[in-house]
Amino acid sequence: MKYIKIIILFCFLAGSQFSEAQIYLDQYRFGEGLRFSGENGHSLRLTGFAQPYMESKRYTGTDDDQLYNRFRMRRLRFTVSGESENNKFGYRLRVDLSGTPELGVEQEDGVGNFLLDAFVTYRPNKNIRLSFGQRSTSTDNRELRMPSETLQLVERSRVTSAFSSIREFGLFVDGSYRLRGGSYLKPSLVITNGDGNNVFEKDRGGLKYGGRLDFLPFGLFTYFGQFRQADIVRELTPKLVVGVNYSINYGMSSRRGRASGNIIYLDDFGNEALPDYTKFGIDFLFKYRGFSMLGEFVKSYADVNDDISQRVRNNGSITSDFFVNGVQDIENYVRGRMILGEGYNIQAGYIFKNLYSVDARYTHLRADEHSFLNNGTFYNRPNYYTFGVSKYLDKNYGAKIQASITYIDVNEGSNNINGEPIDGNEWLARLIFTIGF
Repeated sequence: MKYIKIIILFCFLAGSQFSEAQIYLDQYRFGEGLRFSGENGHSLRLTGFAQPYMESKRYTGTDDDQLYNRFRMRRLRFTVSGESENNKFGYRLRVDLSGTPELGVEQEDGVGNFLLDAFVTYRPNKNIRLSFGQRSTSTDNRELRMPSETLQLVERSRVTSAFSSIREFGLFVDGSYRLRGGSYLKPSLVITNGDGNNVFEKDRGGLKYGGRLDFLPFGLFTYFGQFRQADIVRELTPKLVVGVNYSINYGMSSRRGRASGNIIYLDDFGNEALPDYTKFGIDFLFKYRGFSMLGEFVKSYADVNDDISQRVRNNGSITSDFFVNGVQDIENYVRGRMILGEGYNIQAGYIFKNLYSVDARYTHLRADEHSFLNNGTFYNRPNYYTFGVSKYLDKNYGAKIQASITYIDVNEGSNNINGEPIDGNEWLARLIFTIGF
């Protein structure tokens, strides 16, 4: 009830921009929300969607082939956004009422966040947009720039869940420049706190700096298709975007910069001494007449501070123990608690004119020798093979049913979700229904 009151209050405040003018509902498309405008040219948009979800996981190679089922509301989201009369200023608020972790990853990050997006924008000219607040970042892989209700398969790839920071708080600069021949160049620059979602306690470490450069040789995609996976609009001419991204996080206190204060190291004097985290990637998206293909590569590595001599345990106590395989090894102990290595994801699909689609994905993770990607419970699984089918219930993303099945190669020394050793591989079946307004 508290969250509902917050939403109602924000809608009231956002609507105050129309206080001296009549409000008009000037557009409604199923799945694209309600768009209102006032006589003075201001606009307000309300959107939302729900995704009931189920999954079934089976571990092979055991005497009784263990089976685990899960049912939940995967996402329940509501968004308010608006722009000023001349489109110079804008804002966006997105919340999730499901209480579900964004990507269903390890428990350290598995805290449901009510607040997703909260930022304001300013356009000094037609080519540049400045954003300040909390939002997704261009320094993540391309799939993270695509809304959850537009995914081609039931869930995002394991590359996304392993390496992405999801959302960050800071300053974002996005540019768009039309070149000769109709091609486009889209640069982005980012400066954030490097600690993921809004930090309510101490903001640890330094800042995170990064950027992205996208090139669209054949012009813009139709109807924001660059930020949506399946080619539901059936592009009449080939569309392609190729991008590179890079970021460096100075002083990180979590596995990949998704939280603050989860992992803390100290020097001899009790001052914080945190490792730096660098990530870069390359990706592309291609669409043509119902066919789409997405490819991504991500690589991360760390620079461990030489001053580190102590660490803070989960219970708050301090120790100087950094044992790796029975040997005191500070650098590799620190690396072993971070997401270090590389991964790539390639997926493709085709959506028929009757709005059925078939899609396939292959994802590979390659962990460094000392990396949390070797953790037997959450990772230590190098290959993911996924096949999915979807039925779109209209020519939009307003309603769809999706099912997928994934076969997962499991390395030796891995565990099931209860921490029990498994000797075999995994099957994962998923089903999700999306309904928007």
